[in-house]
Amino acid sequence: MAEHASTTEKGPVVNIKKYANRRLYNTATSSYVTLEDLANMVRQNIEFTVTDAKTNDDITRSVLTQIIVEQEGKGQSLLPIKFLRQVIAFYGDSLGGVLPRYLEHSMESFSQNEEQMRGMMQNAFKGLFPMQRMEEMGKQNLALFENAMKMFNPFANQTKSDATPPPQPNPAAGENLDSLKSQLDAMQAKLDKLTKDRS
Repeated sequence: MAEHASTTEKGPVVNIKKYANRRLYNTATSSYVTLEDLANMVRQNIEFTVTDAKTNDDITRSVLTQIIVEQEGKGQSLLPIKFLRQVIAFYGDSLGGVLPRYLEHSMESFSQNEEQMRGMMQNAFKGLFPMQRMEEMGKQNLALFENAMKMFNPFANQTKSDATPPPQPNPAAGENLDSLKSQLDAMQAKLDKLTKDRS
């Protein structure tokens, strides 16, 4: 029969029973589970407690520790060696009683800023791929180049049936042309530099 140990603000707390054969039994789903299943429950914010099926002692802490050991052994190590050494050193120390609350508070603060941290990490990883930024710069320079070409030939898009008479010569046209040529040369230099950097 399915059962729950208790209820918290997050919802019911699932009771997991551990038997002498080390098998874990989820009383809410009436099925046996593994440490990986419990790890997924943690990721899904499903609260649970683990009790010894024989003595009814709460062994949640030791089972969570086993989950950490198993996860660490799979390759993605989240706990630095220096940190582990420091934690071990606090066992038996007078400040050992303060450390759990300090770590809990630190993790709560980290979790509250999780979205901000993810954004910072994404921005940091973007910096590792300069090709993306170079492509964006190349597109911007190409747009500037196309606009400059349109300025050189402002009537290129007009149809032959357009009856608008051609503009009269403008004495300042030569100066404008020189200015446009200078801008075009500068843009071409940028494009050449981008091509050279990418190669």
